[in-house]
Amino acid sequence: QILVSLWICLITFTETRKNEVFSALTLKVMHNILYINMASEIFTDGPMIYKTYLKIEHSDENIDFWLACEAYKKITSQRKRISMARKLFTSYIQPQAPNEINIESPVRKAIIRNIQEPTQSCFDEAQRIIYMHMERDSYPRFLESKFYQKLKHSLQTNGNNSMVN
Repeated sequence: QILVSLWICLITFTETRKNEVFSALTLKVMHNILYINMASEIFTDGPMIYKTYLKIEHSDENIDFWLACEAYKKITSQRKRISMARKLFTSYIQPQAPNEINIESPVRKAIIRNIQEPTQSCFDEAQRIIYMHMERDSYPRFLESKFYQKLKHSLQTNGNNSMVN
């Protein structure tokens, strides 16, 4: 049942994100997850599979924040940057935020100081910390999870032209 739900998510994801390219850092974090090479175009299902696992584990705020930071860095309009910085702050940074991330107090305080005039890099330290949390904790747990192992086994035994590391 989980695999069926996962495939529905992947199909939806692939259809809505065909032209989106994940950053090298995203790919590095998820280097052991599935990817499909279709005619010289690589569709990375790994981030969505990992996100689905994190959702099951009730810790998807980390990947959501990390991806939101990647989008934030691409904003060129100061007006839009201020708006997005406030959304990131109220969703992830402020104490008791609905998706509060686990960052040190000095990092949180620095963001609070800079939120009125946010720069492109004002969330970089928090993003780095969240990356480390995922790299050292949730990602290795994911690779050992029954969720990932079943999916990996299913793809290998079904003879899909997928590469599984």
